[in-house]
Amino acid sequence: MIMRFLLLMWMLIAPLAALADGTQLTWYGHSAFKIVTPKGHVLLIDPWITNPANKHGKEDLASLDKVDLILLTHGHFDHVGDSVAIAKRTGAHLVTTYDLGQAMIQYAGFPAKQAGFDTLGATGGVITVLDGEVRIAYLPAVHSSTVTETDGAKNIHEGGNPGGFLIMVKNGPTIYHTGDTDVFSDMKLIPQFHKVDVMLACIGDHFTMGPDRAAMAVQLVNPKMVVPMHYGTFPVLTGTPEAFDTALKKLHSHTKLKVMTIDETLNL
Repeated sequence: MIMRFLLLMWMLIAPLAALADGTQLTWYGHSAFKIVTPKGHVLLIDPWITNPANKHGKEDLASLDKVDLILLTHGHFDHVGDSVAIAKRTGAHLVTTYDLGQAMIQYAGFPAKQAGFDTLGATGGVITVLDGEVRIAYLPAVHSSTVTETDGAKNIHEGGNPGGFLIMVKNGPTIYHTGDTDVFSDMKLIPQFHKVDVMLACIGDHFTMGPDRAAMAVQLVNPKMVVPMHYGTFPVLTGTPEAFDTALKKLHSHTKLKVMTIDETLNL
């Protein structure tokens, strides 16, 4: 009887343990995401947590008491967001291009000791971080990158080349965050290096690719799942998930479309 009881308990607990050990993806609106790895490491991408689309932005920001890495695709304010405040509170290290890292230190007040050669790189490079649990490849993007001073002067400075990230989690998914970009033909090379499980794709138009061109990008990358981002935050970002869905169907895409709601978490 005891053995049966123990076996029953194991059958009930094992699936929950497996779920707890998975990778979690949370969207905060715009291009801001949180990734929690199976070992509990926390990565933030373009953490504008308090963006106008996030009604609970202040509460979400306050709850981020453990962050290991902050990944910035480029230097525009809607991607740098709350990164400096988060870094100062949590000690998180900066993952971005070397040029943007130096600009963030000099003009935006990012702690210099948390932005070194171990996590700053450039397009084509791959870094291994968090005790080998995560590898991050720096990918190109077709956009621009500047950094605005935070001392009240509002002077604008060069922020290096814009980019995206391929985030490869050990015993977890591979996630491609496009950053702000247009579709470009070299996207087809990405799956030749590593199959993409989840693609986080900008669709808002005006400053980035819109739904039709984003669908073309999905066709080139061929991920298992695509999550639209960078839409609806401002009136000029007119691309919609509905239009994106229509564009994907026109191309007969087999990629699963997942439209996340703000503060939603996926277990991957």
